Amino acid sequence: MKEIFLMKLGEVVLKGANKRQFENKLRQNVRRRMKPYGNFDVYLMQSTVYVEPLDDQADLDGAWEAARTIFGLVSLCRCRSCEKDMDSIFQAVQAYLGEDLDCAPSFKVESKRSDKAFPMTSIAISQEIGGRLAEAHPNCQVDVHHPAYTVYVEIRDLAAYVHGPAEPGAGGRPTGVGGRAMCLLSGGIDSPVAAYMMAKRGVEVEAVHFFSYPYTSQLAKDKVLELARLVTRYCGRMTVNVVHFTEIQEAIRDNCPEEYFTLIMRRFMMEIAQHLANRDGCGAIITGENLGQVASQTMEAMAVTGAVVKMPVFMPLVGMDKEEIVTIARKIGTLDTSILPYEDCCTVFTPKHPRTRPTLGQVLHAEQKLDRQALIQRALEQVERIPVKYHDETGV
Repeated sequence: MKEIFLMKLGEVVLKGANKRQFENKLRQNVRRRMKPYGNFDVYLMQSTVYVEPLDDQADLDGAWEAARTIFGLVSLCRCRSCEKDMDSIFQAVQAYLGEDLDCAPSFKVESKRSDKAFPMTSIAISQEIGGRLAEAHPNCQVDVHHPAYTVYVEIRDLAAYVHGPAEPGAGGRPTGVGGRAMCLLSGGIDSPVAAYMMAKRGVEVEAVHFFSYPYTSQLAKDKVLELARLVTRYCGRMTVNVVHFTEIQEAIRDNCPEEYFTLIMRRFMMEIAQHLANRDGCGAIITGENLGQVASQTMEAMAVTGAVVKMPVFMPLVGMDKEEIVTIARKIGTLDTSILPYEDCCTVFTPKHPRTRPTLGQVLHAEQKLDRQALIQRALEQVERIPVKYHDETGV
């Protein structure tokens, strides 16, 4: 008997004629994520991804941790396969789950018979295996309503599989089926969460970070690259486009009314992000904006900053409160890095009294002294492209 993973598909099963495309992408993603941990056979049958080690050198624990972060999977379990007969199933349960049953005060058996050629019904399988286990573990009582532990038996096409309770998967859709988008990645809490949430909807994420040396330090840049690395645990590899933003911010400081500094800066960011998105085949921009959180995120301000681009702008956090965002950041492991005290360019030349209800005409008038296109062109010529991937994917 050998241990394998059974990973159940989420909303992919609801797709119609393009279901095969989603399944193929998910299988490709799983294979890539398993590769650093050894040789695995990855195949898909009956809305389930099977991950089977091909030799004893495979790192099952490392592969399991990686599997829990793959979008498109709603649940996953480690299990043992065995022959499709009652004696083999009972022996597999004893060998694989016996210690858990010894520690549990009560149990029940749930069975699923996908292979309809198997001669016993699901109820009969549960009764037979449950009866044998009750005799083998007299201190563990049968409780079909509120058991402390549940033994699962699945009779599938290739074999029978036994396992304990499944764990929740990452959910969402397979990364890559929803197109590509460029995320404005700062050093704060919000933007890494926004990237994660759009990746969960199947979007392949690229990133752009605006770096204002010497007003912001190398530590601030390193912080953003670390945030990107943490996000790639879920979304896969990405490229961080580091834009040297100092000249633009100094030009805004020297030529524009102070109350519009942040709005004009944001408009430059959006336009540069659109250029990079077009170059990299992205169909949208992702931001971590949250309605009303800061002065530049009022409805009027977001309308002004968004007016400078022609592609869709995704704001997955726009209706969330801060505690909800922090909870997700803590879950995906970005919070501790986000709160490190290294400021990003958004804190440079911050106006004392920012305009919160601007009109587009007012902002266009405020930035009229700037040679926007020349500034943008010089910034694009100096973009630093940094590939980032989670350290567990070395060599992938």
